[in-house]
Amino acid sequence: MTSPDPSREGLRDEPFEPEVLSSEIGFRGAVWNVLDERVAYGDGEIRRQYVAHTGAVAVVAIDDQDRVLLIQQYRHPIRHRDWELPAGLLDIPGEDPMVAAQRELAEEADITAEHWEHLVSSWTTPGGNDEMIHVYLATGIGAAAAAHAREDEEADIRVEWVPLADAVEAVLEGRMHNGILSIGVLAAATKRDRR
Repeated sequence: MTSPDPSREGLRDEPFEPEVLSSEIGFRGAVWNVLDERVAYGDGEIRRQYVAHTGAVAVVAIDDQDRVLLIQQYRHPIRHRDWELPAGLLDIPGEDPMVAAQRELAEEADITAEHWEHLVSSWTTPGGNDEMIHVYLATGIGAAAAAHAREDEEADIRVEWVPLADAVEAVLEGRMHNGILSIGVLAAATKRDRR
């Protein structure tokens, strides 16, 4: 096996698919299942459990004043109301990720956007799940035609427009910890600076 070319264009993740010897649902959840798999690896085998995830989308919505839309909601596993980007699951079979992002922005923040572009995609926790999240940049912001009915943790979502530079600073100073928010605002700021 040759090592990847470390040059700028050659630096990339590499597909690798060892033989899966067995795969069972170790836990069947309401939203996601946990798979328990044995995999041939090297001269032996390894056993791994991971969350089989639908995938997700997130939106970096930036207005004409260079402010980013952030939402804050309760997340039970971390016992925090963390700051996040509007986001949601790819749980409608066959739905285009950008269409899902447009839907999520309207559902979580009652916002629409005229211009959409893919910003970045990321595996969120590759040691524990197979979730790939696609982050989109949305500009040309406007109000949705109707407010979306929200329930559970979404019922008391806090919505704030924050200067993009302030969001970047909060991430870099360790005041906001959400991984997708971090990736999204840093990528958006980098893209803006490159333009």
